[in-house]
Amino acid sequence: MIEGDLAYQGLQNEFVNVHLPHKKPKGKELTEAQKQENREFSSQRVKCEHAHAGMKRYNSVTAVYRNRVPDFDDRLMLNAAGLWNLYLDSA
Repeated sequence: MIEGDLAYQGLQNEFVNVHLPHKKPKGKELTEAQKQENREFSSQRVKCEHAHAGMKRYNSVTAVYRNRVPDFDDRLMLNAAGLWNLYLDSA
């Protein structure tokens, strides 16, 4: 399942398993149930967003990738995730 915020609205046209928060209709308000679903969805996504921000502290993840070694970018991301998890476990 792909979970994203409202910036990923176009993915709904390309994929079946996309879960996005409810968008407020023009001139109307969201129901309380929709607001509650959006809150729950946001509380799940914020954990991922914080993890991505933590990994971006290692500048090698955010810099433009210019290396031509096969699968190096995957190994780099794996190492950054491992370092971030080590940081979280030690804190």
